[in-house]
Amino acid sequence: MDVVSALVPPTVMAIFFVFLIMRIVKSQGGPNKAKEDAILDQAEAAAAQAAALRQKSSDT
Repeated sequence: MDVVSALVPPTVMAIFFVFLIMRIVKSQGGPNKAKEDAILDQAEAAAAQAAALRQKSSDT
């Protein structure tokens, strides 16, 4: 149980940091904005799917 409590805070912070960086990049403008937004939308969808799979596997 100590291992889990030691790993949860860094994992949560890492996930938050990734989403923060994604939001910062997404809010930038420029000629490639649509292309960058599409890439970030795909990354967000993949991250959400991975989180759902992790949640599903931890429930079983």
